[in-house]
Amino acid sequence: MNTPVHLYPLLESQAKWRQIAWWSWFALVILCILWEAVLAPIKPGGSWAVIKVIPLLFALKGIWQGNSYTMQWASMLVMLYFMEGVVRLTDPSLSGYLAGLEVLLSLITYFALLAYLKPLKKVAKQKKLELEKLEKEQEAKELK
Repeated sequence: MNTPVHLYPLLESQAKWRQIAWWSWFALVILCILWEAVLAPIKPGGSWAVIKVIPLLFALKGIWQGNSYTMQWASMLVMLYFMEGVVRLTDPSLSGYLAGLEVLLSLITYFALLAYLKPLKKVAKQKKLELEKLEKEQEAKELK
């Protein structure tokens, strides 16, 4: 985003939300890998379910860079991991606890992404209104 922060005070607190989103996303990646490969795989010795982490990997760079488009689709993607965690909460032994951790991490990620994106949307609306105002002023000048 090329908007100067000092012009829009709403954007000043965004860095912390981006970092929270990235670290919780990264933790979710690590959790999914360890869960399905080592800690409590569906089949003993690991399973192909570890490939569920692949979609998460596509967003790592975009979240780190604060790409708003990536963060928008990532906020929808993380809800799939939330749903998986909720479904697997009743699993016996360690798997149920890992599912609870997956739910927690996905919620943290989701709300951090939303907190990052909310000021961006407000600034975009503000810019649009300013642009429309300028266009109307130009049209008024041309009519005179």
